[in-house]
Amino acid sequence: MPTEDQVLQALRQVIDPDLHRDIVTLGFVKDVAICEGAVKITLELTTPACPVKDRLKEEAEQAIRSIPGVDQVNVKMDAQVRPTLAQMGSMMIPGVRNVVPIGSGKGGVGKSTVSANIAVALAQTGARVGLMDADVYGPSIPTIMGITDAPKPGEKGIIPIEAYGVKVISMGFFLKPDQAVVWRGPMLTKMIDQFLGGVEWGEIDYLIVDLPPGTGDIHLSLCQRIPLSGAAIVSTPQDVALQVAQKAVIMFNQLKTPILGLIENMSYFVCPHCGQRENIFDTGGARRAAGRMNLPFLGEIPLATRLRETSDSGRPIVVSDPKSPAAVAFQQIARALAAQVSIRNAEETAAEPVKITF
Repeated sequence: MPTEDQVLQALRQVIDPDLHRDIVTLGFVKDVAICEGAVKITLELTTPACPVKDRLKEEAEQAIRSIPGVDQVNVKMDAQVRPTLAQMGSMMIPGVRNVVPIGSGKGGVGKSTVSANIAVALAQTGARVGLMDADVYGPSIPTIMGITDAPKPGEKGIIPIEAYGVKVISMGFFLKPDQAVVWRGPMLTKMIDQFLGGVEWGEIDYLIVDLPPGTGDIHLSLCQRIPLSGAAIVSTPQDVALQVAQKAVIMFNQLKTPILGLIENMSYFVCPHCGQRENIFDTGGARRAAGRMNLPFLGEIPLATRLRETSDSGRPIVVSDPKSPAAVAFQQIARALAAQVSIRNAEETAAEPVKITF
């Protein structure tokens, strides 16, 4: 009969391609059970949105089957999102494991649409997700998420509105259609504090933060108030947008916030009638910029009428048309983003100094 040591030794041959370590060393292997020739294990990954989970499962099954005496293998997949080390000690939002702002530097690049669809795509994988609309001057998340209800007070703060499996808070919930926010820095900082510490987020794996354009008070307050897992930058492909997006990268670098990667929105347009592709705003610019800056490229999203229609109607495209090219792009980007969070957290853990007690 195979032994547990044999099973673990075989599984050490399975390497996570993102974390570059074997799944035993990473602590993924749980609950090894052996009954004669049957072996059952659980693989607990660092995110339910893992882009290589099917590959890891298949390789684990093959590794176990290679052990003499094994005739039956059952690999159960599970996930436990790990927080950043700094976030573990944060008292402002203790139940939130990872905070991921989505920035752009420039307005009009579709950052809110990207933020909303990434949040919903992550929730569709089984992750617990929050979406914080920090674009105070032009909050559009309520429209994109189809939310018309106002949040209610709870025992410890504001209860966020839930839509499509995502907990949402936005300044748009507290404004009338004919109102505009005219605030200076201190009021913006107070709002950020309220949305972070004054909202009953509960247990959240990923809090996606839709940032306003630019590099101003809200960005500074967010980076200084809480530890961030890393930021993602959205840009369109043309040079003028990429030049401004680079300013956002520089800002986050100055504020010691890791960059998880670049996202290219409006990357290309495919005519629905003839199928011809047009690169209206050029294409591939964000990918090339990511290469120059040695940053991950998370993916590209096409320019599509359907994407605009679903955002205006309050049904994100990953919900209303999940097999469309734009929805598939968002799903892939969400998985790539989650992978980058896991990589950052794993690097932090590996770099943590060993504490020796005498």
